[in-house]
Amino acid sequence: MSTENLPQSPGQPSRKPRVAVVFGGRSSEHGISMVTAGAVLRAIDRTKYDVLPIGITQGGRWVLTADEPERMAITERRTPNVEQMAESSEGGVVLPVDPANREVVYTEPGSVPKALGEIDVVFPVLHGPYGEDGTLQGLLELSGVPYVGSGVLASAVGQDKEYMKRVFTSFGLKVGPYVVIRPREWEQDESAARKKIIDLAGDHGWPLFVKPARAGSSIGITKVEDLSGLDDAIAEAKRHDPKILVEAALRGREIECGVLEFEDGPRASVPAEIPPPDAHAYYDFEAKYIDSTPGIVPAPLTPEETAEVQRLAVDAFEAASCEGLVRADFFLTEDGEFVINEINTMPGFTPISMYPQMWQASGISYPDLIDRLIQAALRRSTGLR
Repeated sequence: MSTENLPQSPGQPSRKPRVAVVFGGRSSEHGISMVTAGAVLRAIDRTKYDVLPIGITQGGRWVLTADEPERMAITERRTPNVEQMAESSEGGVVLPVDPANREVVYTEPGSVPKALGEIDVVFPVLHGPYGEDGTLQGLLELSGVPYVGSGVLASAVGQDKEYMKRVFTSFGLKVGPYVVIRPREWEQDESAARKKIIDLAGDHGWPLFVKPARAGSSIGITKVEDLSGLDDAIAEAKRHDPKILVEAALRGREIECGVLEFEDGPRASVPAEIPPPDAHAYYDFEAKYIDSTPGIVPAPLTPEETAEVQRLAVDAFEAASCEGLVRADFFLTEDGEFVINEINTMPGFTPISMYPQMWQASGISYPDLIDRLIQAALRRSTGLR
């Protein structure tokens, strides 16, 4: 359908599409989600769209927030939070679970609910569980509200690194050696669970990377050089997720590639390379977001290597049934082979994040990228597709 002038009742003037930018959330990536949202709110074309900022607190309350993106930045090495920007300490925003009604309602104890008008599309810039993992997408499907990004299945696959790897393997994409330890394995036989990890090191050597299986932004990850650091690394990962993933280290270069859905299908950006950060053992949370270790865009690859990683990035997008956007992360091994590490269905989205930088180098500006994602969401219906 045309999104420039949405259908109106007879006699009513056309109106701009209304975009609800939803951010924050219950995961440990709450603050990074806010930084992403601040960048989107600054860049979205206000002459083309009406914008409604909606924050989700770390406790799960949906709130109206001030439309002040300058407050949604990392300051003094600390990330912001939704509570600081909520317009009320008690009020909440409610989406109707009714596909025939897209009107958002604001409620406050002791007051009559207030209608805030209809929304046409949601731009969910949440990272991690309870937002990027299919849970929010399921709510929006029930509500019949179009949204930017992948649907329920692809979002869930993209969040759970175990099943992501299983899907990729089934489609012929190469992944590195790993083991997964589920909560029940710790409870039933902790020594057997630890042995799985030690056997991985025995087969592939140290170091190992111990990760929460369903987290992102490099939160909760530890590079373990030997057996003495394993228990602390497991405890750190389990602080964020009771299910952990342990990966063998791959020797090679870190290469990323963006995928964007166009009207004729997904296309890949120029790739980028993440060089080893000088002040960090690997590309961890602080290297990404606090010290802003710069990537190299475009990556110094041969034309053949560039074409190959672009092909694999689109293959990964299709394998997981993704929509809208994806950042695909690879290792280019010393043998010249691309091994996929993971995809992000809602990657970091500030102007200095790698996904927008790759598309900037591919000829699509940050504001244009936001517009293309919104337009793609408005073209797409909810439900089975």
